[in-house]
Amino acid sequence: MRHILAKSLAPTDGIREYMAAQEKKSLLRFLTCGSVDDGKSTLIGRLLSDTKQIFEDQLAALERDSRKHGTTGDDIDFALLVDGLEAEREQGITIDVAYRFFATPKRKFIVADTPGHEQYTRNMATGASTADLAIVLIDARQGVLRQTRRHSIIASLLGIRHIVLAVNKIDLVDFDQAVFDRIVEDYRQFSHELGFQTIAPIPMSARYGDNVTSRSDKTAWYSGPTLIEHLETVSVDEAAVELPFRFPVQYVNRPNLDFRGFAGTIASGQVAQGDEVVVAKSGKASRVKRIVAHGGDLTQAVAGQAITLVLDDEVEVSRGNMLVSPAARPQVADQFAANIVWFDEAALLPGRSYILRTETDQTSATVTDLKYRVNVNDFAREAAKSLDMNEVGICNISTRAPIAFDTFADNRTTGAFILIDRITNATVGAGMILHTLRRAENIHWQSLDVGKRGRSDLKGQRPAVFWFTGLSGSGKSTIANLLEKKLFASGRHTYILDGDNVRHGLNRDLGFTDADRVENIRRVAEVAKLMADAGLIVIVSFISPFSAERRMARELMADGEFVEVFVDTPFEECARRDPKGLYARALNGEIKNFTGVDSPYEAPEKPEIHLKTLGKTAEEMVEALEHWLNERDIAEDQYEAGGGI
Repeated sequence: MRHILAKSLAPTDGIREYMAAQEKKSLLRFLTCGSVDDGKSTLIGRLLSDTKQIFEDQLAALERDSRKHGTTGDDIDFALLVDGLEAEREQGITIDVAYRFFATPKRKFIVADTPGHEQYTRNMATGASTADLAIVLIDARQGVLRQTRRHSIIASLLGIRHIVLAVNKIDLVDFDQAVFDRIVEDYRQFSHELGFQTIAPIPMSARYGDNVTSRSDKTAWYSGPTLIEHLETVSVDEAAVELPFRFPVQYVNRPNLDFRGFAGTIASGQVAQGDEVVVAKSGKASRVKRIVAHGGDLTQAVAGQAITLVLDDEVEVSRGNMLVSPAARPQVADQFAANIVWFDEAALLPGRSYILRTETDQTSATVTDLKYRVNVNDFAREAAKSLDMNEVGICNISTRAPIAFDTFADNRTTGAFILIDRITNATVGAGMILHTLRRAENIHWQSLDVGKRGRSDLKGQRPAVFWFTGLSGSGKSTIANLLEKKLFASGRHTYILDGDNVRHGLNRDLGFTDADRVENIRRVAEVAKLMADAGLIVIVSFISPFSAERRMARELMADGEFVEVFVDTPFEECARRDPKGLYARALNGEIKNFTGVDSPYEAPEKPEIHLKTLGKTAEEMVEALEHWLNERDIAEDQYEAGGGI
């Protein structure tokens, strides 16, 4: 019985032939975009229906849903095939990106239906990031709108070079050719600087199917292809297999002493047994000994295949590196310019540290300069100090360690990255690399003979950075000053970096906006790092209100060197003390962006030292600090005496 059942379930020759034919078809990824109510979801539903991708039970359910949620009277509302969220159906809008697969005898397709509302622009960018073509829908009654321009500009920034200009709802303007021609001309004038290779205008009615999959006799004046004809035949950018070989290493596979392979998916190009490859970051060369894949070894592999490469030599390659073609190597740098599309409600601030993640690599990164913001309505370049949600800007990026990459224009896989918030771990932005910065190629670390250990041994102390944080008036400067006096009296080599003092010189050009506060702390952290490298005990007394910047400062220092000291004084007590008269002025609206009043303070969650000041004197606070420092030195002496390094 089991044998009979297995035989009955085995694929027939006809199924095998069908599957083989499907595998040979080319794949086109595209998205629909445009303004609200232009008919994006309806168009995709029509495509699915006309290409026979809907089963009878689905069609019956669609008819029921159309009566309940539909907006097309007695007709089937094809938009409900794509708008699957209850909130989408209730409001009649698209909120999230919806992906659908369908196929015709000539091609396979993956389509992304993206939202039209401005607040969901980041969702549109997500759909565009992998698309080869964009269908920009325009309501024939409305013409080119602000969101039409916005989506077209983002599509251009994300590397899309082929556009279908779908002038939808042509039936509602009586199939008027003059209306169609005017919209096409308006769009061509707007988009001539966006770098699109092809723009194919098509008059259509997604609701009734005119010029979607079959030609409409109501547009006899139109001689171009239907939408599906164009999608089946459009030649998009060169296939990934024709690009230089790029193999991001995702995993080093070493199940035993006799096997060491590098696993991953080929991002672009192709590789064969015996080919020479180069490790992108080190430049070490080797040859491909084996190409291991599921089911056995291959003689050749191409873009999109998941494989394991075994090399002739024992070269060092780890996750985050790439094996590449020696004739066309990627760039390796720690500074580059990029387009950034910002996703997060909290603005992008230059100087703030984020996690930058590429196809397989990950490192800390800082936006060192926001060159300008791109007005996505008219492509104008605007001066800006931050990027808000859904905004696009051109930025300079500095990474903690060099990464291997191509420009986004050359390779959309190895030229893209995302930015991740260090605190929440949320994806806050997407980037497209434009080019390396010249200073990244010209500046190199200079080897020095005298190091931190030698400088600190000469002083007879271990360097440390005591980072005092707390509200204005909490007592930071008083405690820090008293601590330095005691350490200095005991023969320690110290230096204080005080917030007010530094703003008289190094940071005199900075104000008190969030962006300026971030840059203020970045500069001070870099100075504190240099002083610690000189073997000093550095005492930093800054409000430093944002946890992201304090974490950035911590990561600049060696392990155990950064000591966060939270001077915990309640807001009410700080306002009562008000030693500089600032709270009274801030509460009266005379001072803007004052921490604790109209600018937030993010208290440390796990500081090394937590000083609760109410009811205690500054001397008691300093005694606790001295005790912590002595205990640390004793522990490190014992560690080294026991053979630790």
